[in-house]
Formats: sequence, C-alpha cells, structure tokens
Amino acid sequence: MATQALAETPPASATMPVAVDVRLDGVRKTYGEVVAVDRVDLEIQVGEFFTLLGPSGSGKTTTLRLIAGFERPDEGRIELSGVDVTGRAPYERDVNTVFQDYALFPHMSVADNVGYGLRVKGVPRRERRERVEAALEMVRLPKLGGRRPIQLSGGQRQRIALARSLVNRPRVLLLDEPLGALDLKLRQEMQIELKRIQQDVGLTFVYVTHDQEEALTMSDRLAVFNDGRIEQIGAPAEVYERPATEFVAGFVGVSNVLERKGRRFTVRPEKIHMLGEDEVAQRGDTVEPGRIRDVVYVGMFTRYVVELDSGGELTVVRQNLETSSQEALESKGRRVRLEWRPEHTYEIESTPKEEA
Repeated sequence: MATQALAETPPASATMPVAVDVRLDGVRKTYGEVVAVDRVDLEIQVGEFFTLLGPSGSGKTTTLRLIAGFERPDEGRIELSGVDVTGRAPYERDVNTVFQDYALFPHMSVADNVGYGLRVKGVPRRERRERVEAALEMVRLPKLGGRRPIQLSGGQRQRIALARSLVNRPRVLLLDEPLGALDLKLRQEMQIELKRIQQDVGLTFVYVTHDQEEALTMSDRLAVFNDGRIEQIGAPAEVYERPATEFVAGFVGVSNVLERKGRRFTVRPEKIHMLGEDEVAQRGDTVEPGRIRDVVYVGMFTRYVVELDSGGELTVVRQNLETSSQEALESKGRRVRLEWRPEHTYEIESTPKEEA
C-alpha cells in the first residue's frame, strides 16, 4: 500500500504519458570566463535511474542545478515531461532535490520533517499523516516518526531526507551526491536501498556522483561528464566495456590504452591473462611479453604493472584465489607473457579538445 500511495503521480497532461521526463537541448552555463556546462544535449526517459558521473568540476552538479531551476542557462532549453521550464522557478517545476547534507530541521520531529512540504501546500492533516506514514514505510523507518533528526544515524537521516522528497510525489527526483557523507559499508548498503526504492515507486531518478562504483551499481544509464561536456551516454556495461574515449576508459574503472599503427585501443586489466614465460597462449589471442615492474596486493586481488618489451606498460588484475600475499609480492621482476582475446579490445577516440 505504501508503494501505491507514493507512486500515484498525477500525469503531466491529459494526453498520453511522454516517453521522456527530462530533455536538455544545447544547454550552456558560464560563470565569468569559466564554462561549467558546454551545450549539453540529454534525454532522460520516464522511470529511469539516470546518473550524471564525472570528476569535480566536470559540470555534472551544475547540470542538476539547471534541471532543478537553481541556476538559469545562458543558452539552450530545458524541458520536463515535454514542457519548457527554462524560465520557471524551482517551485514551479515538478521536481524535488535530495542533498548530501540532508537539510533536515533539527527542532522538528521526523514526521514533521517529512510532512513539511505537504503542510506548506495546505494538504489536509489526515491525508498528510497517511502520506507521511507511507513515505516512512517506503524507506523502512515506519516507527521513527516521533524522533528528532539528532537521534538518528547518518543512514537513517539520509532515508528521512529521501522520504521528505518522495512524499510530495514529484515527477522527477534529483539526488546530489546523497551518499557522500556516509562511510563505505553504509554507502554500499544505501546504494541497494536507493535502487530498490526507485524501482518500487517508479519515479525518474537523476543522480549525481563522482563515484564510478555507485554509477555502475545503480544506473539504468549514465552520462560521463568532462570539462562541461558529455563524453559518453549508455548503460553501465556498455560504458565500462566499450568506452568511447580515452577519458571514459581512464575514469570509469581502470583501463589500459594501447597505440598500434596510429590507432588507440583499450583493454580492461581483468581481461588480461598473465602467463609464465614458457606457457602457451590460446590460438588467436593477442600476446605481449614483458616484465613485472610493480605489485600491489589488495586483499581479494593483486594488481600487477607489467613493462612490455615493445614499449609501454599494462596493468593486470588477478584474483587471489590460491595466491598468498607473499607469493604475489615475490613475483616482482619476473618475466611474463600477457594475453587477451581480440574481442576484449576496443578502439577509442582521443578526448576532444576545445576548439580555438
């Protein structure tokens, strides 16, 4: 029942639902001489968990703020559910935002925090109470309505902030690095919870993060930002396994970039098999001889950096299924042969440079 109560979002219009909830067309935003967002085109589908991924200063957070209405673009058009909202204020847009710092009122109870927006809108008390209870049930905190935020853990406060946004039944929920303040274990748990909640309520989530694991774990699709531009859009597996540019290959996980005959290719470290110098490779595989230069033991796996006889180096990752830390570290300096299948190598483009 809680899911149904939260998922009953009124349609944007009397016509058939649109296939796209968020559309950016040539959106550009500058701060003085700094170009924060550089003519971005983007479509986010209805009910999609879409992530804006990139390093600090790449334009992802500014893009989110443009969608929310906290910033106005210098150029371009922003549509929500097919309606041009470029010039509209934040409160005139059918979106809500969840921030990293929770932004809960410390003097209010959890229930009053969650229901605050409903009270401002004049929702009757009985309906407000029912919707607050449904929202707390959705985030699995049904019995904490009487507590104050200071009595909750960081993970619980983040869930309350999420419930406060969900209770308003927005068309689109914007999340600005909401898990950044949590420790690693809790962050991983909340990644699963966020994805579950998004699937239960069926809302469109637009999520900002610099954490590649978060993006790969939760997203239906993601956009990789760099210097205010989008380098690649696609499903997590597509972006990870087939990076379109050198920047994407290096930022989303760890990747090796090879140059052969004037063309650039990438191969992921876990796709490379490391053989002894005399071991026979599979027929048809690419083979490169070299010497192990560095060994980094990381518990579940070991990372090897191999200097190739042909020049350059490759990083190889091997799970420590039977290898001890001592055995791994003693392999430094050993000659090896690296092999990988041709289908695990993908041609990439250099990251485009700004035109003069």
